[in-house]
Amino acid sequence: MSETSHRRIVIGDIHGHYDGLIKLLEAIAPGTSDQVYFLGDLIDRGPQSALVVDFVQQSSYPCLLGNHEQMLLNVLSDRASYHMKQAWLYSGGNATLNSYKDFTIPQSHTEWMQSLPTYLDLGDIWLVHAGINPKIPLEKQNAEQFCWVRDEFHSMLEPYFPDKLIITGHTITFTLPGVNSGEIAQGRGWLDIDTGAYHRKSGWLTGLDITNNLVYQVNVFRNVLRTLPLAEIVTAVDPIDVANRSSVKL
Repeated sequence: MSETSHRRIVIGDIHGHYDGLIKLLEAIAPGTSDQVYFLGDLIDRGPQSALVVDFVQQSSYPCLLGNHEQMLLNVLSDRASYHMKQAWLYSGGNATLNSYKDFTIPQSHTEWMQSLPTYLDLGDIWLVHAGINPKIPLEKQNAEQFCWVRDEFHSMLEPYFPDKLIITGHTITFTLPGVNSGEIAQGRGWLDIDTGAYHRKSGWLTGLDITNNLVYQVNVFRNVLRTLPLAEIVTAVDPIDVANRSSVKL
């Protein structure tokens, strides 16, 4: 397969799986002319969140704010309630704390997380962690929508942008109607590449070379690597099926 240089590569939710991330990047082998983007949710649930944050921060590759980074920042704020702290710990925060020496998250990491954007507009590609709420004007949306939205976004009948493909993480693809473990989900104007790296039903961490429509995946539990054309691993999602189902919270 002939590949185009100057690749744009988007990496889905890592959730603390540093070894899997390194294996994935070794397979992708980004060069100096390539650009790598992270969709957020670097932390929680997996065993090596501290290493993931340190690596992505030091790499200088653009990274978005995910809902798990937002939860951590909320927990560390003055307004944090007992309920908020317990919700974060239950959602994988315990694993994150355990990955840091003395259970202490350095200020350099939290300050970096605070600086992360909620979306990136690349012209023909629009990167966001969770999606967009089509019922709210874009200029009135914030991290609440960009980091957390699910069914309102996945049930859109028409693309939100006429000239931009939205690429997201956040919602594990196999939780969407008709999508199998490890597959990428495609909707009306969007792709979801969170294939559930932390989830025992999947284990697949995904990197999408959007320039060449090529998908790189490593299974963090089975130490398996595969590279496939996007067309062979993408499944279309019926927005009506999404609208008719109950929301899945992961």
